[in-house]
Amino acid sequence: MKRRTFGTLVLSSILLLANQVIAQSIQRIEPLHWWVGMKTNKIQLVVYGDAIGECTQVKISKPGIDLLSVHHADNKNYLFLDIHIGADAQAGQYPIEFYKGNKRAGSFSYQLKERDSNAVKAQGINSSDLIYLIMPDRFANGNPGNDIVKDMRETALNRDSMYYRHGGDLEGVVGKLDYLQDLGITSVWLTPVLTNDMPQASYHGYANTENYHIDPRFGTNADYKRLGDELHRRGMKLVHDVVPNHVGLYHWTVVDKPMTDWLHEWPEFTQTTYKDQTVFDPYASQDDRRKMEKGWFDTTMPDMNQTNPYVRNYITQSHIWWIEEAGIDGFRIDTYPYNDLQFMADWTQSIVDEYPDFTFFGETWVHSVPNQVYFLGGQQVGQSIDTKLMGVTDFQLNYAIGEALNKEMDWTGGVNKLYSVLAADYQYPHPECNVLFLDNHDKDRFFSVVEEDITKYKSAVAWLMTTRGIPQLYYGTEILMKNFSNPDGLLREDFKGGFSGDAVNKFEASGRTGDEQDMWRYVKTLANYRKNNPVLHTGKTMQFVPEDGIYVYFRYDDDKTIMVIMNTNKESKMIKTGRFAERIQNYKQAKNIMTDKVFNIHEDLSLQAKETMVLELF
Repeated sequence: MKRRTFGTLVLSSILLLANQVIAQSIQRIEPLHWWVGMKTNKIQLVVYGDAIGECTQVKISKPGIDLLSVHHADNKNYLFLDIHIGADAQAGQYPIEFYKGNKRAGSFSYQLKERDSNAVKAQGINSSDLIYLIMPDRFANGNPGNDIVKDMRETALNRDSMYYRHGGDLEGVVGKLDYLQDLGITSVWLTPVLTNDMPQASYHGYANTENYHIDPRFGTNADYKRLGDELHRRGMKLVHDVVPNHVGLYHWTVVDKPMTDWLHEWPEFTQTTYKDQTVFDPYASQDDRRKMEKGWFDTTMPDMNQTNPYVRNYITQSHIWWIEEAGIDGFRIDTYPYNDLQFMADWTQSIVDEYPDFTFFGETWVHSVPNQVYFLGGQQVGQSIDTKLMGVTDFQLNYAIGEALNKEMDWTGGVNKLYSVLAADYQYPHPECNVLFLDNHDKDRFFSVVEEDITKYKSAVAWLMTTRGIPQLYYGTEILMKNFSNPDGLLREDFKGGFSGDAVNKFEASGRTGDEQDMWRYVKTLANYRKNNPVLHTGKTMQFVPEDGIYVYFRYDDDKTIMVIMNTNKESKMIKTGRFAERIQNYKQAKNIMTDKVFNIHEDLSLQAKETMVLELF
């Protein structure tokens, strides 16, 4: 009896060991988990582990999850499992069993979670918002303990170098939310925060090596969720930067590819041409178009093959996962023109099916309004695919505001360019969804663009806060941060006061110079006025043809009228308001929202050189 008991014990130990071996050989299953009660109830699990693809059968016996199909890949280290999560599924652990022939080789427990019914998520970003763009590594360091992670490819930390990490993190951003809320910000957009285990310049985040993990130098998945929760508690929103087009060279699915067509690969390295025109040019060479869409963005950024159904599932599921996990409200989509547009249309629809109020804006760094419109799916510019993209980063107005303030007016140039670009809005399905900006992490700081002229700079901010669309500020705009993109690291300096040992703290009035404090007050006044006046969110727009370097436009609705007067001349000007009677109508007075000064709107107005005045009529 004792011998049989001992034998049974030995056999049980062997079986337990076998299960442990297979469990250890399964290095990951993604998505990391899913939820019950989702409309997206058919998902594809990626199972990765040593020779896991040699398993001939997979079983899920617990009611609630049905295994629909098992797909073997070219690489024996992968299995793809299509599962259906039933309406009666309960939150909990679901064992997945793997077999070689008739022998059970081991199991893995997959988790379904309850959805947080009290969580705020997927509200969408709209024209009532003011977005604040942060490069988290350069903003504030809330947890010095995560500055260096030993096992990662880049461990250098040097705030004196623009190329290395500086230590900013999610906890640092959370710690500055009161500052942002006071400034009038409603939405926070961080440059990508997913793990970027690249050996150089990993701080920028645009070459992610994981799809389901926050970079440990920024924090944890729980820290990111906390950021979303803290924003929502303040009535603010979270914008997540996604990069469907490419990943980093050390992404785990690139280091050990599931299949031969997971990426766009060439006999020798081929970079994208960056020529968006080839996508819509009716006379384009197919070879040119192929290089534009399928060439790599950089030697370290492999291009994903978005026509591969497994790639499509992998990308789409990870983005739905993050919305649910962290309470994300909108996506900024990096390098939008380089994606497969049919995939982007399907991707967008999948997300909107789950979250009807969710919104997207795509980076379209192109050089004309029709080029931008094309990627929105506008039929009026020959686009047969409705990408369902709601808005773009409006580079055309970005170019135009710079020209308006720096060049003299002529028939098409100077402030006439600003007028003409806005007049082209008829081409957009929803121009109010476009995101307006003066600068960002890739573009020259606008304070430098206007030659550090504070009056010009204030005019640009006034325009940004009052014209149609969704305004976006780049961190430090409010304190006159400057520099040209030569190289781009100069645009990404630390926000002084966000790091231990900083000699000054620009987050506090006491740490700002007189000019910086004046600018900070200017931004705060305009931002909070905008936040509290829906006419600047959804009001109609009327603009008048510029004359003598003076540009006037109105935002108006049934309750309020705002008049904006921009003097782009190098000298002061007197403006007769009678020309604008069509929109001034029966109003008699105006209040300068920056000074609270009230005057008769029918009297001549005096504007200083390069000054912009924002008036509320009554």
